[in-house]
This record gives sequence, structure tokens and C-alpha cells, in this order.
Amino acid sequence: MSSSPRKRPASSAIVAGGAVILLIAIVAIVFLSGAGRALYPPAPATAQAVRTSELYDIVFAIAVAVFLAVEGLIVWSILRYRRRPEDTELPPQTHGNNFVEVLWTLIPTAIVLVLFGLSWNTLNVVDATTNDPDVRIHVIAGQFQWQFEYLDAKGNHVATQTKPIGDGGGMAVPVGKKVQVTLTSGDVIHAWYVPRFLFKRDVIPGQTNKFEFTVNADEAGQVFHGQCAELCGTGHRVMLFSVTAMTQADYDAWLQNLVAIENATPPPAPSGAPVLKEEAKNISYVNGNLQAPANAPFVIEFTNSDPSGVTHDIDVKDASGAVVENQDTIPGGTKKDYTYQPLAAGTYTFFCSIHSNMTGTLTVQ
Repeated sequence: MSSSPRKRPASSAIVAGGAVILLIAIVAIVFLSGAGRALYPPAPATAQAVRTSELYDIVFAIAVAVFLAVEGLIVWSILRYRRRPEDTELPPQTHGNNFVEVLWTLIPTAIVLVLFGLSWNTLNVVDATTNDPDVRIHVIAGQFQWQFEYLDAKGNHVATQTKPIGDGGGMAVPVGKKVQVTLTSGDVIHAWYVPRFLFKRDVIPGQTNKFEFTVNADEAGQVFHGQCAELCGTGHRVMLFSVTAMTQADYDAWLQNLVAIENATPPPAPSGAPVLKEEAKNISYVNGNLQAPANAPFVIEFTNSDPSGVTHDIDVKDASGAVVENQDTIPGGTKKDYTYQPLAAGTYTFFCSIHSNMTGTLTVQ
């Protein structure tokens, strides 16, 4: 006995259409309410980030369209061809459909080719570098600190920023100018990442990576937070930095001040102050016990023997944990005399503000 096609009531098509409309409405409500922003990257702050954001919008739109089409067809198929109590025979069976098979092959292929072309074009824009950038910055990453060396047009040293974050610290750049960054690491793999730049670049030992960015003119005065995005050791969480966008005039003044600070002659040590010696090597203090006189200034002659990308300092805290002396960090391969104000008799802890494992005991008596 031959089977005949089953008749479906018109209500099935209406229900299926309503389900698809409901699905589209739910997606629209999510995005119009602002909840959908969680699916989006942060607002782009550079010319390169704008291109990345535009690519993301296209990819996301295609993904939403594919999702709605697939889910809509699934819902429609479930409702249109669901089994009813009166269905006692199999519906007509279709074996092979050249048109449908060609269609579901060509559509994904076309989508992939379009995305490939757009991604290739965006990647070329984001990775493009020039021979005449307006600003050159050499970024050195080390466990667990960032260091920013400003260079002139010929690549010669101008000034170094050893404070990666905080008041007066971090990388400063002028808006609307091409900033070229070179990245090096003296120890392990790190990653330079600023969320609003929509960009991450690995910092690999023995290799110099390079990229450029131009901060949008309307971002002047903004401070962008960055971080190491590659697990680099126990202090990875504290490896933060900031990028401050400035007008050209403010940037010039900031850089001149940085040069002046670097070239300033350090104040002489107090006359007759005892000089203690300490060395950092392999991310550890060589001498973990120091002694200083009570109620009198003293000096610590500090040598950082670690690689240039690894910065250290010697800060002091009392028994309660309060920091009583806070010194500037110095990069590896350098030395500095730290002058400390008189301390009352007692036992103190000296430590590196960058590496939590670097501690020692300072006995004041």
C-alpha cells in the first residue's frame, strides 16, 4: 500500500513563524537592554583597534545571522514535522537532493572566504609598521615588572621610565601620533596587552617583536590599563602597567621631566652615615641580614646583578607591616645608593616591591 503525504494544518506554519519571531525578539531585547555588551570587546582607543572592532562587528553579525537561521530552521522543523496521534504511516522519504547539498556547501564556503579576506586585510593593517614613527619606545619585560625606554629617531636612548604604574608612572604617548613599540624579555615569555587597544603581542626571550599604534585624538587624558597576559611566574598578577594618552604639548613636557629626573644628580649621602651593601642576584638578595644604627640615617649601596629587564628595589616595613621607606626601582645591571631616614631601634623587614619572595631582615640597634 502506497503512502500519501500527510496534510499539515496552517496553524503549524503560524506557530513555527511565531517561534522564530520570538527568538529574534529575545536576541534584540538582550542587546537593546545593554546586556549584550558583555559579548563585545571594549570600545577601541586606537586606529588599529577600530579596524579590529569593525572586523569583530562583521564576524558577530554573520554569527548571529547563522545562529538565527539554524535555530529558526530547527524550531520550524520540530513544529512542522512533529508526530501527531493520527500519524500512522511514515512520510515520503527523500534520498539525496543535489540542489540542497550544493547550497549547504557553497554558503559556508562563501562565508569562510569572505571572513578570510576581511581578516587578512585587518591583520595587514594592525601589523603594519613604518620606518619613520613619531615616537619610539623600547619595552623591556621581566619578572615581574615593565620598563619603558624612550628613543630618538635614530634609536638612541633618551630616557627610561622604571615605574610601570601609579602616580607619574607608566607609558605616556601623544594622541594622533604613530607610536612604535619594540618588545624584549630578559627571562621568560610575557605578553603586552591593553584591553582597549584590542591588541596583545608576546614578549619572547631572544626575539624582538615590533608593532605600532595611534591613539585616537579624542582619548587625550585617558589612562589605559595594561597587563602581562602570559603566565610568567608567581608574581604574574602584579605585572601591570598603564598607558596615558596626552596632547603633544603635555607629552613633550612629560618627557622633558623624565629626562630631567634621570639626569639629576642624586643628593649626597649624609656625612658620616654608615654604608651597608646589598646585591640582588637570581631574583634574591645575596645578603639577607643587614644591621643599621638606631636614630641615625644610613645608606644601602644596592647592586642589581639580574638581567636588564628585571628591576628591584629595597623598601622597608616595620613589625606591623607598614612601609616606612619606599625607594625607586632600578633595572638589572645597575647600582644605586639608597638613603634611609633614621629609624627607631627594632627589627624591620626589607623587601623588593616587585618580587614578593625577596625579603631580608634589617636590625636597627
